Amino acid sequence: MALERIETLPTLPRRPADSHKGLYGSVLVLAGGRGMAGAAALAGAAALRSGAGLVRVASPAEVQPTVASFEPSYMTYPLENDEHGALRFEPARQALSTLLEAADVLAIGPGLGRAGSIRELVRWVVESVEVPTVLDADALNALAGQTDILSKLRRPLIITPHPGEFARLIGRSTAEIQGDRETHAVALAQADHLIVILKGARTVVTDGRRVYVNTTGNPGMATGGSGDVLTGVIAALIGQKLPPFEAAQLGVHVHGLAGDIARDQNGEIGMIAGDIVDSLPDAFEHLTQS
Repeated sequence: MALERIETLPTLPRRPADSHKGLYGSVLVLAGGRGMAGAAALAGAAALRSGAGLVRVASPAEVQPTVASFEPSYMTYPLENDEHGALRFEPARQALSTLLEAADVLAIGPGLGRAGSIRELVRWVVESVEVPTVLDADALNALAGQTDILSKLRRPLIITPHPGEFARLIGRSTAEIQGDRETHAVALAQADHLIVILKGARTVVTDGRRVYVNTTGNPGMATGGSGDVLTGVIAALIGQKLPPFEAAQLGVHVHGLAGDIARDQNGEIGMIAGDIVDSLPDAFEHLTQS
């Protein structure tokens, strides 16, 4: 089957005058860990700035107060952690099962760490969670070596690897991935319900049948936390009822556009991930006016 190249962007519908937050999705973010509370905060704040009606951020109990201190507009939930700060699998699974009852989309991974419990948790999420899910960062690292579960997906799963994470997922070198980014992304995305976002210059978005190559963004976005922001953006768009491929496509475009705005305001050298979050409203405004 021929690959369809997508060049037009989807649009978000205008909001009616009688809007309420329930119309725009409930996003659950599972992120953060010892020394990485900011990853959870960036993903949660990005979801808010991308139009999500409600955002809940669940993180290990020891960092939950720090995550909460970053942003008053999302809700936070502490999950039981061990003496090393890592989530305990069974208590986390039980708590997430309850939180997911009120969620339209799950984003998981930023800053969670590489404990064995995260590996268990990611496998449970991929195999059992019923809502569309965005996997990033440490959730992708946990997926390496158990990609067999991608052949059994029952609902949309979006993975957002950078080239190094992608290489670990499929057991190849980063240089090999970078040598033919589109081919490798399309090959992995052949699994039903899987959408692959291979990040980098000219980010590739594909579901194995369609491919979109992004043109926004700049080298200043090569900064810690930028990927966490993208995770929140895409989750918010799914929560607003965009089909997952279109949410991924629009998400990478808006993320790059916000990065371009942040560069214009702060410069490529000085910009940070929080500047991208702060630029998301202007990026969405630009889209609605163009």
